[in-house]
Amino acid sequence: MEEKVLKSAEVLFDLAYTEDIGDGDITTNNLVPPDSSKTAILVAKVDGVIAGLPVAEMVFKKFDENISWNVKMPDGSKVKAGDVLVEFTGNYRALLTGERKALNFLQRLSGIATYANKCKEEVEGHNVEILDTRKTLPGYRHLDKYAVRMGGASNHRFGLFDMVMIKDNHIQVAGGIKKAVGAIRSKIPKSIKIEVETTNLDQVQEALDADVDIIMLDNMSSKMMKEAVTLIDRRAKIEASGNMTLKRIRKVASTGVNYISIGALTHSVKALDISQRIID
Repeated sequence: MEEKVLKSAEVLFDLAYTEDIGDGDITTNNLVPPDSSKTAILVAKVDGVIAGLPVAEMVFKKFDENISWNVKMPDGSKVKAGDVLVEFTGNYRALLTGERKALNFLQRLSGIATYANKCKEEVEGHNVEILDTRKTLPGYRHLDKYAVRMGGASNHRFGLFDMVMIKDNHIQVAGGIKKAVGAIRSKIPKSIKIEVETTNLDQVQEALDADVDIIMLDNMSSKMMKEAVTLIDRRAKIEASGNMTLKRIRKVASTGVNYISIGALTHSVKALDISQRIID
């Protein structure tokens, strides 16, 4: 896991610690001797793809830096219900107090990785790439986008700073796609890509005339997408976006687009069910 992802997780851990523990774990601290140790496992309760084990390890080691951590199924692994992901031994209080915070991270990220993998598998056989969006949980962007990669999909722009995305409100303010592209192009380095959102074929033509790098086909029917792909004729990369569900994306992929961006990868996460069990 990249250092920037772990650093982001540490910031979030500080918030999670404050909201969950406060002045202390009054249940564990009054039941468990401070010097006792135990061995635990994390177990997948359903099939899926794992992401976030290094974050879970970081969480537990915040409570006991000497915890031994033996990963059985690393991030990116496809798992079946009942598979043991990791076995670890450490202070018993640390295992109990850290459990929910570690699982909250791990279950969310694994849920993202699992859905990203399902989307990728759905479009197999087509030369198309599944992308995420900026529709991430605030503060979780590094983690959410890491999980997308663990599922085999790809990241779109990270934020507002690393790529130009001209959307409908920008077009309205500028007075058209050509004017918007021209105004921005005169002020940014040539290395920065420009993408324009379009909703009809007239806008697609205007984006082509402006010589943009990527044309987004937003909320178009599959029929109109196919017409747009023919019109663009490889003169720009093509992204399909808007209401991209698992049921629909294979048909969208067949239109010939290069990318399909799916906000649901991160904004509608179903956490993967994972549990912690004390075994010794």
